[in-house]
Amino acid sequence: MWSSRNERATVSLPQELREAALVSKAWPYEEARKLLKRYPDGPGGKAILFETGYGPSGLPHLGTFQEVARTLMVRHALSEMVDWPSRLIAFSDDMDGMRKVPPGVPQQDMMHAHLDQPLSRVPDPYGCGHSSYADHNNHLLRQFLDRFGFDYEFMASSDCYNGGRFDETLKSVLRHYREILDVMLPTLGPERRATYSPVLPISPRSRKVLQVPVEVLDPETGMIAFEDEGDRVEQSILSGGAKLQWKVDWAMRWVALGVDYEMSGKDLIDSVTQSSKIARILGARPPEGFNFELFLDENGEKISKTKGNGVTLEEWLTYAPPESLAFYIYREPRKAKQLSFGVIPKAVDEYYQFLDNYPKQEWKERLGNPVHHVHAGRVPPGRMPISFALLLNLVGVALTEDKDLIWAFVKRYAQDVSAETHPELDALIGHAAVYFRDFIKDSLARRAPDDKEAEALRELDSCLAQLPPDASAEEIQNLVFEIGKSHGFDNLRDWFKGLYETLIGTSQGPRMGSFIALYGIDNSRRLIAEALDSRGCGRLS
Repeated sequence: MWSSRNERATVSLPQELREAALVSKAWPYEEARKLLKRYPDGPGGKAILFETGYGPSGLPHLGTFQEVARTLMVRHALSEMVDWPSRLIAFSDDMDGMRKVPPGVPQQDMMHAHLDQPLSRVPDPYGCGHSSYADHNNHLLRQFLDRFGFDYEFMASSDCYNGGRFDETLKSVLRHYREILDVMLPTLGPERRATYSPVLPISPRSRKVLQVPVEVLDPETGMIAFEDEGDRVEQSILSGGAKLQWKVDWAMRWVALGVDYEMSGKDLIDSVTQSSKIARILGARPPEGFNFELFLDENGEKISKTKGNGVTLEEWLTYAPPESLAFYIYREPRKAKQLSFGVIPKAVDEYYQFLDNYPKQEWKERLGNPVHHVHAGRVPPGRMPISFALLLNLVGVALTEDKDLIWAFVKRYAQDVSAETHPELDALIGHAAVYFRDFIKDSLARRAPDDKEAEALRELDSCLAQLPPDASAEEIQNLVFEIGKSHGFDNLRDWFKGLYETLIGTSQGPRMGSFIALYGIDNSRRLIAEALDSRGCGRLS
């Protein structure tokens, strides 16, 4: 979905696009405009640095995807506004101490023996050749990001600390130790305040990340003093001798790396505030960014990895293409949205609708079209002849997950398509079959039509019998519409709802003309016969 920076650099942007980008109100351009204000005279040859953070105590997840995807949307928007170099760092906080053993991880006893040690020092419990538990998860993170074609540079906290990259900024932390405490202590409770230290030394004995008060001895050499198992220890925090509490660590990282932009969830608003104050104390300007709203489950509760509520990334990709997820993530990032299985079909169909509209739009409208950002400006043609909702209904009435049989119906509706010419439709058919099996199949319940509906169905059956087998969806739709009006359905929604409930078994569905054309007139007449038979009525020929 996201082409590499080098690939983008070779593309000459239309002048109309650049002019539209500079005034577009779409949120990625609004965010990129913050960077234009940050560097009113340009960055002076410096690459604009975007960052996303990741905790390697668990596997990559939907939150990882959404943060990287949205950040890349802002980065791409900036590239359409100005010719500034930029980079994205995917940063892994693998120096964090392992405070608890994640459930489901093998070798639990071994893992418990390494509690409180940096994740980069905990042995790999999977025994697959990685140097540590963090290295194992970092490898999965890179595979995860590569899977979606994300353009990024990976960076591990352990490499930065141990390799000395953070040393100069760590010295600055010690120089401003008291000022940093003045920022952090008022945010803590009495008990936490009594033992809080911005610096967490690594024990030379146990190799654990210690949460103990420290005394600053010499900022220039990084020397501190602390108590470890009853003994006073003097040790430098440089080159991996310590790590920082995470809010201080976040600020230090911004300063040391020169981060210009980082977004985060709404739950981190206070953390951004504190880290920004500390970054200023360290003599730097905090990065630009914004706080996105969190996803909610179908009950309106915050999605939690621990609870396992909501939809995982793998689950979404089981039931829908990845572009539909990027599309859903793009829209209204500052609005709390439900992330449940029920939103998937609509997201899929809306994605393809926006894809179809894109080439018909002027640049101003294109830049507000989500697919422009989903595909980083390289928008493929819209070639989906059938909606996801229609495929779900087809699978339901055909009572089959056989792709070949479903394709037989599809080819009757769209004769010039095949799995070879339209692989995206072939994949969508597979998604529809699995989604139907897992979420719709057991809920279908066709009811018998009432007297008014039965009379209308008889006329519909008679009229369908007179149509040629290849009648168009529009012709059939007009017929259904007129029959509803002629049988006194003042609100035609009631007529269509009755068709869905008596013929398909759901309370809502696709355009009936499209469905009948796809399923076939003869097959649709059989559905009508079954509905009439269910109330003891015969079929009219």
